[in-house]
Amino acid sequence: MLVVALALVVAATAARAEEAAAPPPDEAKEAGRPSEKGTVGVGLIFGEPSGVSVKVYLKDDRAIQGAFGASFYADAWQMHAEYVFHPWILQDRDTFVLPVYLGPGVRFMRYNGGRGGNASFASGLRAVIGLLFDFKNVPLDVFVEIGGVLEYDFSNGWGPGFNIGAGLRYYF
Repeated sequence: MLVVALALVVAATAARAEEAAAPPPDEAKEAGRPSEKGTVGVGLIFGEPSGVSVKVYLKDDRAIQGAFGASFYADAWQMHAEYVFHPWILQDRDTFVLPVYLGPGVRFMRYNGGRGGNASFASGLRAVIGLLFDFKNVPLDVFVEIGGVLEYDFSNGWGPGFNIGAGLRYYF
């Protein structure tokens, strides 16, 4: 929650600074995601999991995203992927866009079992919602997201799961 609050404070501060130095209307950029920014983003995610994050835009408001990394809380390796929509744009300024994204996906876990424990494998469905700070003038975005999971652990049966993470990606 602290990460979400921090992202909102940064967005509000940037919006106020931009309003103070707004360019003339003829220099304003198009609304939404800039077309000259690449469609493939690669970066880092921190939280659950912590590792590598990838996002591929299919359209301006649709993308496939995923991550692979270590889940320190669960002592596991995690891989997940989602098909996300960007249905609401909270801010659209000359320098950034602030959309909300959500979508369905899948998650795969390899639980290590700790000392003397038994390792196990789990797979399940994941639903994600997040906030994206997408810069227009540089090929970067910053995101925070929360994911809920319903997984089947092949040793322990069905159970719920939860992920929260934040990260950044570079687009090319």
